[in-house]
Amino acid sequence: MYFPERFSHLPAHPFVRLRALLDHHQPGGDVLHMTIGEPAHAFPPMVMNLISRHAVGFNCYPPNAGAPELLNAIADWVSRRYAVTLDAQSNLMALNGTREGLFNCCVALCPEDKGGRPVVLVPNPFYPVYAIAAAAVGAEAVFLPAVRSNGYLPDYSAVSGSILNRTAIAYICSPSNPHGSVATTDYWCNLLELAEHYDFYVFADECYAEIYRNMPPPGVLHAVKRTGVDPDRVVAFHSLSKRSNLPGLRSGFAASGSATITALKQLRTYCGAPLPGPLQLAAAEIWAEETHVEENRIRYREKFTIAGDILGNVDGFRLPEAGFFLWLPVKDGEATALALWQSSGVRVLPGSYFARDGAGGNPGAGYIRVALVADRDDVARGLAEIRHHI
Repeated sequence: MYFPERFSHLPAHPFVRLRALLDHHQPGGDVLHMTIGEPAHAFPPMVMNLISRHAVGFNCYPPNAGAPELLNAIADWVSRRYAVTLDAQSNLMALNGTREGLFNCCVALCPEDKGGRPVVLVPNPFYPVYAIAAAAVGAEAVFLPAVRSNGYLPDYSAVSGSILNRTAIAYICSPSNPHGSVATTDYWCNLLELAEHYDFYVFADECYAEIYRNMPPPGVLHAVKRTGVDPDRVVAFHSLSKRSNLPGLRSGFAASGSATITALKQLRTYCGAPLPGPLQLAAAEIWAEETHVEENRIRYREKFTIAGDILGNVDGFRLPEAGFFLWLPVKDGEATALALWQSSGVRVLPGSYFARDGAGGNPGAGYIRVALVADRDDVARGLAEIRHHI
């Protein structure tokens, strides 16, 4: 069977690699999943009633770019959260989860040529869809280390001018996955000024922005307003998956300038998979409700306190600013993950699976990623097993 060359050398997905590493060994205790970032907290209790109330809409094709009720609710949320005014119809597009948007926006906006083969800048470690999107459009993915020395956020200003001249898109995740680092407003502004100077898009993946320990993370839309850069060169991505514990609802959105949103809508009309209408109308009311979001943050803060109590004196341990992952330094990520599984049934992800080899090696090789998504007692048990092992 023939596969296009651009996809023929893709590494196995992190969770495929994890199954290959662990699943032919017996767990050493009750299985505890601390790998995937799938929220386990209860979703808002109103969800089922909302879907039922609008269920007649399953008989109709859904609005492709988003129901007016949903887009208006998202615009109101952006205004409350970032003090930025967006036009619901021209600056927003509803997504079937952010992964769809992070991929399809690259397809819609990456040029075929930019003084040579276009470049897509990718943080390293990274969410896998960034690199797959670059491969899909035939771009060169350039991986930028996000390591302790730069606060686990890539230094885009350190990229050579020859690469920046060919750069079409820069992906950036804040709060970052897997580190939980937060881009400051100055960081955002510096990146946007660089994008303006070298004429590239910034794709800001902010799906963890509503899970934080202290202060709300500043966002790219606020930086656009502050700098006055062309809003069409920035696309911000958000979703209800982490904010509202609703990964299965698949409600996300992209926000940008009107020309960019028009381009995204044009592609969507041919190949998009819009959220079903009843789910869009349910999502509209969930975006408008904040009480459950604050309750969610409280639960994560409690688990971060537990993490600090159990792991606080482990060499190299740090509490993330936001998100719900721990990025724990170990001697060898794969060896640690396998030993934990065999000794305790605790399942964690080797950090190297979320990164690519570079000049300085693999920036995830000496780490494991631990998701604090289970309930408090299970998180405490899992972290105690990790502490005992490392």
